[in-house]
Amino acid sequence: MPAGQTDPTLASFTIDSARANLIPVLKQILAINPSVAIIAAPWTAPRWMKDNGAYVGGSLQPQYYQAYANYFVKYLQAMKAEGITITAITPQNEPLNPNNNPSLVMTAAQQATFIKSWLGPALQAAGLTTKIVVYDHNADHPEYATSILDDAAAKAFVDGSAFHLYAGTIDALTTVHNAHPDRNLYFTEQYTASNGSFAGDLRWHIKNIIVGAPANWSRTALEWNLANDETFGPHTPGGCSTCLGGVTINSSTSAVTRNVAYYIVGHASRFVDPGSLRVASAVAGGSKTTALPNVAFRTPAGRYVLIVMNDGKTTTSFNISYGGRIVTSSLSVGSVATYVW
Repeated sequence: MPAGQTDPTLASFTIDSARANLIPVLKQILAINPSVAIIAAPWTAPRWMKDNGAYVGGSLQPQYYQAYANYFVKYLQAMKAEGITITAITPQNEPLNPNNNPSLVMTAAQQATFIKSWLGPALQAAGLTTKIVVYDHNADHPEYATSILDDAAAKAFVDGSAFHLYAGTIDALTTVHNAHPDRNLYFTEQYTASNGSFAGDLRWHIKNIIVGAPANWSRTALEWNLANDETFGPHTPGGCSTCLGGVTINSSTSAVTRNVAYYIVGHASRFVDPGSLRVASAVAGGSKTTALPNVAFRTPAGRYVLIVMNDGKTTTSFNISYGGRIVTSSLSVGSVATYVW
């Protein structure tokens, strides 16, 4: 809306801005794999709903809680009309970060109130089964998620909570799981930088995200973002200009370059099929602080997948023991391998 104007009935609501690029790309993705689940996380409410009237920072004004809940409903319905089902939403991406462009600050108490009194009932009244996932920010504040889940009225509408790892440690997810084991956990964002090192990023992300997130009860391990061009675009004004996509697509030649995030994700995504279950894995005589971080899964087809990384300082040989059988393998420093049987 133009500055100074409001639209509490959402008479001007539209998703036309998404029709040029976003919707066509999502349709291409779903044509390739219709089972892909999509989570939608807003950067900000419309400016006229905020107490500072700006894209950056500010908070949602309580008098617009109903309008914003209706905004979510309209968005989900409009995307569905395009053939795109949104599996889950988070009320706010990085709700404790006032500096992104755009951004919105939403405290845990505000999010709990918005969910239990407005968003949850609005989705329910519209017959929508879209999951509500809370928090969607760094692991240094697990109490944000647990405080919402401690509110029984809010928890009734909540599927689980989501985390990033730009601050905190990944075991914070286990803290939330232990407090509310009946709710899901999701790891939803971590980027690799264009000025980072392939070896260093591979090592850190495998240890903390691909191994660490599922080992701490997360149902997902997502890298951000999927793809960009050679100038790290497109992005919003003020958006990240150094975030490296999983692939780089040259804007002139359409040539594809596979970056470190492609290989980080590939160690799991090529082998751990949707519906797989994490199973126990441990280093004999050691602990999860071992120099061999690892996580194991059983796939729906009954196969086992083990991902192991050498986080030590020397080449390490080790045995993989299962069902009375043993195989020996070796990994150089910083290397990662996926084993399937």
